Amino acid sequence: MKNRICTDKAPAAIGPYSQAIEVNGMIYTSGMIPVVPETGEIPEGSIAQAKQALLNLSNLLAAAGSSMDKVVKTTVFIKNMEEFGAINEVYQTFFTEPFPARSCVEVARLPKDVLIEIEAIALK
Repeated sequence: MKNRICTDKAPAAIGPYSQAIEVNGMIYTSGMIPVVPETGEIPEGSIAQAKQALLNLSNLLAAAGSSMDKVVKTTVFIKNMEEFGAINEVYQTFFTEPFPARSCVEVARLPKDVLIEIEAIALK
């Protein structure tokens, strides 16, 4: 059985999908983009956007009864691989060792023309 996870502390779904789904004690999130949920604003620059996307992910996991320390895998989509190092600096402030497994790929375009999107799989 799967349960839908929804919170107003992360960006609302902008299509026919759930913010996250829980199945058998695992949380699968949709990609979190750096939209400030309260205002709809998007911060400027890759560092600020990485921080907001990770904050949104953290809030979504909390709503699911999980947390960033229970994340086992992330996928990070970035607009420019040249920003990889700067994004890593922000990323490592949200996770502790052992760090989750991760894939990071450069993409041509992301929703709302943001610079980063992050999805995760976590234990409940």
